[in-house]
Amino acid sequence: MRTVDLSAATWRKSSYSNSDGGACVEVAGDFPDVVPVRDSKSPESPALVFSAVGWAAFVAAVRHGELTA
Repeated sequence: MRTVDLSAATWRKSSYSNSDGGACVEVAGDFPDVVPVRDSKSPESPALVFSAVGWAAFVAAVRHGELTA
């Protein structure tokens, strides 16, 4: 397993996060091969790190309504 140093990450809140404090997801886009994701309500908690290819596939599936609850 590869460790990614996130100390210099620039985090941005997802445009899909709501404004009432719930469902707040932040991503860091300044890594070429991976996409770190964290809960903005708990930034000190560990981030999940996805491959850039896997993250792109996930985002595409969300945009096309392919994922349902």
